[in-house]
Order: sequence, then C-alpha cells, then structure tokens
Amino acid sequence: MLSEFLGMLFSRMAKAPEYRIPLEIFRADVSGRGFHNGPFIQRMREIVVYLPNVKLEQGTVTTLLEEKGIIKGVQYKTKSGEELKACAPLTIVCDGCFSNLRRTLCNPNMCLLILSNFQLPHANYGHVFLADPLPLVFYPISSTEVRCLVDVPGQRVPFISNSEMAKYLKTVVGPQVPPEIHDPFIAAVDKGNIRTMSNRSMPAAPHPTRRALLMSDAFNMRNALTGGGMTLALSDVVVLCNFLKPLHNFNDASTLCKYLESLYTLRKPVASTLNIVPDAFYKVFSASPDQVRIEMRQACFDYLSLGGVYSTGPISLLAGLIKSSTIQSCLSFFSPCLSMVSDDYYCLSHHSNGCGSVPD
Repeated sequence: MLSEFLGMLFSRMAKAPEYRIPLEIFRADVSGRGFHNGPFIQRMREIVVYLPNVKLEQGTVTTLLEEKGIIKGVQYKTKSGEELKACAPLTIVCDGCFSNLRRTLCNPNMCLLILSNFQLPHANYGHVFLADPLPLVFYPISSTEVRCLVDVPGQRVPFISNSEMAKYLKTVVGPQVPPEIHDPFIAAVDKGNIRTMSNRSMPAAPHPTRRALLMSDAFNMRNALTGGGMTLALSDVVVLCNFLKPLHNFNDASTLCKYLESLYTLRKPVASTLNIVPDAFYKVFSASPDQVRIEMRQACFDYLSLGGVYSTGPISLLAGLIKSSTIQSCLSFFSPCLSMVSDDYYCLSHHSNGCGSVPD
C-alpha cells in the first residue's frame, strides 16, 4: 500500500511548521509516496514478466562473468542451490546498497524500525527531529505504518541478537523522541523487528567496463536522511530506457561502452541534487559543539520558517522535483549562511550605533 507524502518538517519537537512540497507548480501526475520497497519491487516484477520480450529468472548473483576485460553476463545460484550462468550483450547491475558486485564500502550504519498502528502528528509528512548526535527520521509508508531511521554513529554498531541495540534505542534515542511518538517508538523496539542498513555516502566514480553498467545505489549512494534512494532509482530507469531506445545492436562491445559513458552525464541533473542536498542537510542538522555549526543550524531553521520561496525551493530539491544545477543547489544552501551573516551584521551595527557617539 502506498502512503501519500506531502512534505517534511524539521524540529526538536513534534509540533512544528509543515514544509509542503509545492506540487501545484508541477504536472498534475506528480505526487509523493512512501512505501515498503520490497513489495513495491516485487509487484513491478509481476507486471513486467507478462511483457513478450521479458524472461524472468530468479536467483542470487554470485559474480560477474568477465573475459578479457569484457563482462559476458552473470553466474547465479537458484533456490535449489544449482549454479547457473546467464549471458547477454549488456549486464545492468542494480542490486542496491548491499551490492556484492562492487568491492569498496564504508561506515556508518543506520537502524530501521516500523511503528505499527500509528500515525504521525502531521499526517503524510516526513518528520526530522534534531537529536544528539544525529537526526531522527520518521515518515509514513502506509496508512497505519511509519518507518523510523536512526543513524548509529561510530565504527561498532550495537548487536541486535543480544539486545544491545534495543538497549541503545531505549536509553540513548528514546529520551530524545517527542512525547507524541515515544510510546509507539518503544513498542516497536520491544517488538524486536529491528534491522540495520548501511548509511553510506559513496560518490559516483564510473569505471567504463565493456558490456556492463552499474546503476542506482549499487553505483552511487547518498545519506538516507531524506529517503531519496528510490526516487533516484526510478529516475535512472526512465533515463536508461530513453537512452537505450535508439540502439538496435548491443553486440559491438567497444561502441556500446563508449555510448554508455554519456549516460552518467544525463543522470546528473537529478542525481547530483539527490546526492548533494541530503548530505548538506545531514551535516547542518547534526549536533555539534562547534559554535559556528550551532549558529548554522539555527540559521537554517530561521530561513525555512520564513515560508514561501524560502522553504519551497529547498523542499523541492529534497523531493527531486527540481533538476538542479550546481549553482542552484549552492544558492539554496548558502542562502541561510548569508542570512545569518546579514543578521549578525545588523545586530552588530545596531549595537554600535546605540552605544557610540552621536554623529554631528
């Protein structure tokens, strides 16, 4: 079941201004949705399997088949344990953030909880609460379920099996959860359905490989704060489909590889926005003893609270609705800084005029 998603709010408590996604300025078929990723993907598989040019084979891919620098296909294991091979002129790797087909990954980690039979104080809005040391994220994925993301700092993540994670969530995170959400949060912890996932920021650095293409989270990841992974994945699918339509021959490996290199440029308008903006928000809203960072976070609050164009621009960027240029992204997130400097200058100037001698 898909849950309507209207916008976000950023606060230390549940009562805060709502920052609505300005859907009215986009096409009528544009809307936000929250959902369970697994059932959503499975439903898409059930639909495409009926297409005449699609053959569905299910199994766990163990390795890419490579010969003289050219990817020939994949080796996979079926449910029965049988090892099989599948070959094709083009292999698209899109096995997500836990990809076992790329080698370098990094920390930290994020804990996931599902709050059942519960609705957030602001229905259909994502809630970002400024906990210490890292923000907490809650957003609806159905009419009765809310997903909670808790970033766990440090190299060592508490174990789930020995209840160490549950203790961490109750004693460290729980006291910082707003009262309106606290009891459902603790109930979700007690239920024990706690999962962890990697919250990695992995820059895109394509290594052209003939007859293989790396896509979405397997290729490039961003902070999970705003849940933009599926938005970018679906955008990549649209870009890739349109990009491959003119091709009728996939057998010339060298020509295909050169052609595919430009695909990474075509995905940048959406990808760069959804990669840069969540990381910027994450760094700004994370707790810090640095006075400059504290003032920066307050400046962002004050800037968003002005409403109108001051909030619709950043929220549209977070939603992936604006295919932003680097300049536009910078303007949206340096504006609070300029606002903070301007306010400080005004206060300093006002104080100076009040205390200094009166000019002739």
